[in-house]
Amino acid sequence: MGLGGLNDTVEVRADGTVPRGQKHLLKVPTQAELRAAIPAHCFERSALHGFVYIARDLLVVAAFAFLANTFLSVEFPGMSDPAAALKWFVGWNFYAFWQGAALTGLWVIAHEAGHGAFSKNQVLNDVVGFTLHTPLLVPYFAWQYSHKKHHLRTNHLIEGETHVPPTARGFGVTERGYKAMAAAGEALGEDAFAFLQLVGHLLLGWPLYLLRNDTGGRETWDGKRKGGQLLDHFRPSSQLFKDKVRTKIALGTVGIVSWVVFLVKMAMDHGTMAVNLWYTGPYLWVNFWLVLYTWMHHTSLDVPHYGKEDWTWVRGALCTIDRDYGIFDWFHHDIGSTHVAHHLFHEMPFFHAKEATAALKDFLGPLYNYDGTNIAVAAWRVARDCHYVEGLEGAQYYKTLPKREKKAKAAK
Repeated sequence: MGLGGLNDTVEVRADGTVPRGQKHLLKVPTQAELRAAIPAHCFERSALHGFVYIARDLLVVAAFAFLANTFLSVEFPGMSDPAAALKWFVGWNFYAFWQGAALTGLWVIAHEAGHGAFSKNQVLNDVVGFTLHTPLLVPYFAWQYSHKKHHLRTNHLIEGETHVPPTARGFGVTERGYKAMAAAGEALGEDAFAFLQLVGHLLLGWPLYLLRNDTGGRETWDGKRKGGQLLDHFRPSSQLFKDKVRTKIALGTVGIVSWVVFLVKMAMDHGTMAVNLWYTGPYLWVNFWLVLYTWMHHTSLDVPHYGKEDWTWVRGALCTIDRDYGIFDWFHHDIGSTHVAHHLFHEMPFFHAKEATAALKDFLGPLYNYDGTNIAVAAWRVARDCHYVEGLEGAQYYKTLPKREKKAKAAK
């Protein structure tokens, strides 16, 4: 029996949704009720299953590498032969995109290990996660630590981690007009500003987050941010971390530095072009995917973010959105289409998440967030429409710079 009749004061449409701005009025179940709605076997972890999926992903990675090595050359043929140059350009971009998609599958499994969902043995989890994340230039232990906060404070306006919405004032919306980002949006126009948002998030978002935690919350683990502090994921002394994990942070950084040294050695032996074609291109697509998932599954005009007095863990986790990624669900172990289940029970292995999602959908009714819009269209809408929230108290929904509203009034 589902939770369809959660609150008689909220209108539940025939399609199971509620009007925009009313999601926060729905009553939420307890974590125990949510767990009881999912078949018990969905929580059973299996390292054997995990290694099978790692082997599958490695075979896909090897297949794309084999195809590239068979049909493409590292040497650019030159513009004297336009057909060969076009084949070279299209071929290496094709390889970069699909190899990036395949490597993201390994990234997802490393992410599972960081949550303890790969195995019952946390040492094995950390070995697997560190081994898979380091070649993708992810500081495993540092990101494991900050990502934990993302799960502990999902959609919390003060203590949240990653993609915490700016306030109207922080975005530059004031009574006297637009400043900062709002002024840029006004000057560039809707489409150009949306494009800038996409590039900023999907190309620059991940390195900026690692270096400065620019999309992090308004507070760190130990309290408010200190002026001038560099909140990076590499220094053990970074304010992001508590003392008890600083040795692990150092270990993760040693791993990253070692891999960078390896890449430099490869560039010296085989050329910078070879490293960029074989590694950098796919690496950038991996970054694209991991930022897209975090951004798209917690950002929408339809789901609220909560201030400190109104936020609860269940409320925040239920603000997660499932989306359809088509064939990429296969590559990425359904991390995007089962993200609600993942946020409610991060220790659940991904190979049970589809069954758990089906059970949760039936149980939650209008509380379950799903958007089946084509992901490219959905990303464009999020970049175009989701700009800021009014304040930091109560339930806050994303607002859009009121350009269309101004245009409509002008037309009248």
